[in-house]
Amino acid sequence: MIVGGPEAPAQAARRGTAARAHVPRSSHARLELDDTRRDPLRIIEAQAADRLPELVPLRHGRMAASPWAFFRGAAAVMAADLAHTPATGLRVQLCGDAHAGNFGGFAGPDRRMIFDLNDFDETLPGAWEWDLKRLVASVAVGGRERGLDRNRRTEAIGGAVREYQGAMRDFARMRTLDVWYAKLDVEQDVDRWAPELSKARRAKLDREIGKAEAKDNVRAFAKLAESVDGSPRIAAAPPLIVPLRDLLPNGERAEAEDRLLKLLAAYRDTLAPDREHLLDGYRPVDFARKVVGVGSVGTRDWIALLMGQGDDDPLFLQIKESTRSALEPFAGRSDFANEGRRVVEGQRLMQSASDILLGWLRDATTPGERPRDYYVRQLWNAKGTPPIDSMPARGLVDFARVCGWTLARAHARSGDRSAIAGYLGRGDHLERALVRFAEAYADRNERDHAALVAAVRSGRIAADPA
Repeated sequence: MIVGGPEAPAQAARRGTAARAHVPRSSHARLELDDTRRDPLRIIEAQAADRLPELVPLRHGRMAASPWAFFRGAAAVMAADLAHTPATGLRVQLCGDAHAGNFGGFAGPDRRMIFDLNDFDETLPGAWEWDLKRLVASVAVGGRERGLDRNRRTEAIGGAVREYQGAMRDFARMRTLDVWYAKLDVEQDVDRWAPELSKARRAKLDREIGKAEAKDNVRAFAKLAESVDGSPRIAAAPPLIVPLRDLLPNGERAEAEDRLLKLLAAYRDTLAPDREHLLDGYRPVDFARKVVGVGSVGTRDWIALLMGQGDDDPLFLQIKESTRSALEPFAGRSDFANEGRRVVEGQRLMQSASDILLGWLRDATTPGERPRDYYVRQLWNAKGTPPIDSMPARGLVDFARVCGWTLARAHARSGDRSAIAGYLGRGDHLERALVRFAEAYADRNERDHAALVAAVRSGRIAADPA
């Protein structure tokens, strides 16, 4: 049978509508967790087992700083919780950690600022509901952190759901190629998403866009590099940035540097030929271990400084360890044997445009250690993420709507958009359910954060100041 004729979208929509019979939209309000078996601290401790032990207390300290910080680092905890919530069985490529802090602006290949998801460490195919529930829960948690009242939080959460719902209907009516071309241009689309901006707020937003656009390799070089014996090197800022020269003694350093150079060569082989040619215009000059975001603290992450033609032509690459997705125990194994490739392919599938130097590698050369997977990208690519926990009330409402639209576009690229749109429908059943879910999960998150703080105080979990 030929699939994809004129009736296919309508049939898919009917299948989505039929899914309401076994998963009513109102059922998504449910959050039924067994406190006698659920131990979020055990999940966090299990993650620490394969991380650099000297950095694990820093991760715990960062997570203990606030409920919002805990939420950002607890993707694995929420993944375990989401596995016990209703799901239609309609699958998409998931971000896996679609909280509001993982959306933001960055420069596309044409150097225009676009808005999109920007963290894919946990990406994996799975239930579309899981990403949306993590997003709305993050709005509730971030809104509480900001001190917004229940009505404002409800407005923001509901806006995210309505935009997701409406956008999915729009994408279901679009031609497939048009869905893949769809993107949100930060400067062109500001008025659509924030029509009520005052002159002062618009001026502030323009300044923030300008700051993000300036966050490129030249700016990174000015901030992160120094001259050592007349040569450019990565500046030390321990424990967050530790150059290889400070990390290992002389004898071991040469061996480690040689290994890292070989890994860069392996990464080069995952690029398209034109990107290989681009990379060949640079030479590696230094490496450093770098501590990254809350959830990844303790993984083996590096930055590499490369230089092109002259001292004003730098390139910083981030070499980030990729472990198994937090979703894997509940959504199944990835189709890709290399976890770095899992991240890269998921990112390319979900983002409207991705870093031109995105690639992956496997390190099987470290004596006494199992092979480790990594993905590679530019360290700074005009990236800017608004501070969710300090955003003005109106700003959070507008931002949540943009995130809802962006998540729908990402899901529409990989999932059956007609079936999902059919399930979502036009009413407010899902919106009301997810408002209740988000607030219930924010309550749960506060209790989990308090449990971590208590465990730190009792000495069960070691933590350094954030």
